[in-house]
Amino acid sequence: MKPGEHPEFFRLPAPPGRSRESTIRLDASGTFWHDGARVEHAAMARAFATWIDRHPDDGRFILNNGYDWTYFTVADVPFFVEGLRLDGEGATLLLSDGSEEPLDAESLSVGQGDAVFVRVKQGRFEARFRPQAQTALMPLLEPGPEGEPEILLGSRRFSIGKRAVPA
Repeated sequence: MKPGEHPEFFRLPAPPGRSRESTIRLDASGTFWHDGARVEHAAMARAFATWIDRHPDDGRFILNNGYDWTYFTVADVPFFVEGLRLDGEGATLLLSDGSEEPLDAESLSVGQGDAVFVRVKQGRFEARFRPQAQTALMPLLEPGPEGEPEILLGSRRFSIGKRAVPA
């Protein structure tokens, strides 16, 4: 049993001499930083991307590897859509943590600079499409009745709303 499976895991104090706060930051472009320096070690950055979660009590972003956890700062979104695979009636998102999941077309939105966003991980997180992934949406775009963008997946149409400004 990993420590992270213990029911009190997120309520246990930090190891002696340590803090649950960190200087780890994920910037708006998806780059991890630590103590003001870019995380250059590719495997470490990939690991951080797979450890992203939310604290179950306060909802703050954490990095959780199942053995320990720490708070970290997210400048915009915690995940990025790296690619899109079209598959008949739907599409699959290829995410920055290496995972794949079906596109929830009902959760698509457009934000500042015409960036496209979508809810991921059972709706718990927001992800921003990287430019190449956003371009992959082009064959699915159709104008709506008022000229607003819509996505056509199979026989279903989905409106793309405006992104709510994150709190």
